[in-house]
Order: sequence, then C-alpha cells, then structure tokens
Amino acid sequence: KEIHEQPKAIRDTMTGRVSLNEKINLGDFKLTSEELENMDRIYIVACGTAYNAGLMGKVAIEDLARIPVEVAIASEFRYRDPLITDRTLIIVVSQSGETADTLAVLRDGKKQGARVLAITNVVGSSVSREAHDVIYTLAGPEIAVASTKAYVTQLAAFYILGLYFASLKETMTNEEIETIKAELLQIPNKIDKALKMKDSLQKFASTHYNHKDMYFLGRGLDYAVAMEGSLKLKEISYIHCDAYAGGELKHGPIALIEKNTAVITLLTQESLKDKMISNVREVSTRGGNIFAVVNEGDTTTKEVVDDLVYIPKTIDILTPLISVVPLQLISYYVAKQKGCDVDKPRNLAKSVTVE
Repeated sequence: KEIHEQPKAIRDTMTGRVSLNEKINLGDFKLTSEELENMDRIYIVACGTAYNAGLMGKVAIEDLARIPVEVAIASEFRYRDPLITDRTLIIVVSQSGETADTLAVLRDGKKQGARVLAITNVVGSSVSREAHDVIYTLAGPEIAVASTKAYVTQLAAFYILGLYFASLKETMTNEEIETIKAELLQIPNKIDKALKMKDSLQKFASTHYNHKDMYFLGRGLDYAVAMEGSLKLKEISYIHCDAYAGGELKHGPIALIEKNTAVITLLTQESLKDKMISNVREVSTRGGNIFAVVNEGDTTTKEVVDDLVYIPKTIDILTPLISVVPLQLISYYVAKQKGCDVDKPRNLAKSVTVE
C-alpha cells in the first residue's frame, strides 16, 4: 500500500514548493545568498534509510549548488568531535523525528552554534520542534517499519533544497532550473508507470527467494540506490545482502561470486553505463545470475544479463526516485514468498528512540 502511495506522497511534498516559472518556496525556511555564502560546510546526518536518502542529498546539493557536503551516520558523527562552528549548516533527516542519535546530533550542533535544518515526516516531533528550521515530507502516516514513501519524499525534499540553493548561489541558469523542475513534476507519473512493471519482479522473487545471499551493484547514484535496495531486502526478507560500488568488485567482493549467485545491478546512469556493463560481464563470467534495472530505450544491456526491468527515463540526477521502486517491490515479493511479515520485520522498531 505504501509503495503504491509514493506518487501521491511526492506530489504532496512538491505542492506549493515547486511550480514552473516560479521560485522554489520552502515556507519559513529562508536564507539570503549572503548567509549561504557564509556557510563553510554542510553536514547531512541521519540513520538507516534516512542516511541513504542523505547520500542522494549530497549529490543534489553538490551538483546543483556546488556546495561541499559531508554525509554521516548519526551514531558515529556524535562521538567523533566533528568540526562545527556558527558557519555550519547541519541537515538532520528522520522519518519519525524522534530518532535518538539524530536528536543528539541536533542538540550538540545547536550548542556549538550551528544552524540546524530538519527534514522529517512528523509535525510536532522532537526534531521538528528543536531544529531552527524544518522541511516536512508530506508522505502521510507510514506504518510499515521498512520505509518506502518516507524515503522517496526525503529525496524529493533534497532535490527541492538543492534547487533552492542553486537559485540563491546562481550556479544554474533559470532555464536549467526550470528544466529540472519540469522533470521533477513528471516523476509521480513515471513512478505510476514503474509500479505497473511487476511481472519480471515477481518472476525474479519466485526464482531467487531461497537464496541465503544476494548482492547489489551500482555506480554513482545507482550505488546509493543499491544501498537502499540492499537495506530493504535484508530488513523484510532476512536474506543476507550487501551493496557494492561497481568499481570495487575487483578489490575483494568478486571473490563472493560463484555459480548462480544472485546479483541485482542498476544501470541507469548514462555516463557510467559502459563502465557498469564491464562490471556486469565480470560477474557473468564467474557464473553470477544478474538481474538489471535499466532505462526505457536501453538496447545494449539485455545481452549481458539474465533478466531485467525497464523503468521510465528521466534526467540522470532524478533517476533514483524511480529506480528504487523495483527494488522495493523485489523486497516485498521475496519476503511474501518466504512467508515473512512485510510490515513488521523481526527485531526492528519503526522509531529508534534509544541508542
């Protein structure tokens, strides 16, 4: 249900914030170009799925606004004595707004003079009340422990924030910003289309649900999506899985590949596709069984993989909003095949309120 609510959740998150031929509107969160120029660093700090969204946020802000960003796991960041001053912006991300480690980073950052912006889904949560500024992801209540619609709305919030910073810094022309906005507004329709491509996903699940190990591969943004896909699958199916950057295969992980090892690979980033196909061939020659997520119109990948699913094409930077959907559905179908509770996986809580 929540996977299928993602188009509406993204539309709601963009409503009133993103409109063609109008400036990005983030409500009460306002910066001047001088304030933004005065910031010496941005940290994005989060846990779990929100951390994976933060990896996308880094790319959105760096690529669009040309501001350096560091992404950190909250439980590590709070204990490492990070460099924080009154010129630091800390962006904390939490679906529930009650994540203990993320809250601790928020409070410590404020004490050290940083400006703190929260991205959260829950109005009135601790994170939203204690941060200087807040961007709400309007995903609606998310009941399932494994986050889906909250994750994609966090991505949407980061893209909106990146465009806002870009307009302030004038790192992009108005035409470039309008092009990305137009594509962003089309994303819900494209996710609707991706949700209808279920047959090959169900076939993969019915064939591979008994595996003890699975691996995810990607480069660039595809690697960040692979990390989220891996997290989803291990959360609700209890299959051991890891995500690796394609270029890291030869540095160790390829030793894990043997006959019929299940490997899910993403090839949606056009500038990295040839490199990724080379990595796919490395897996294939060692007997791996490869399932690929590719863009519509791709004519070269089919010959080097065992099966694939096509997703609607958009510009590279926005593709994660769509490419994560088949990975969510694979996790769902695999877990159902195994008889797992897809909404309440063992040992996990929806809101992690303790260390």
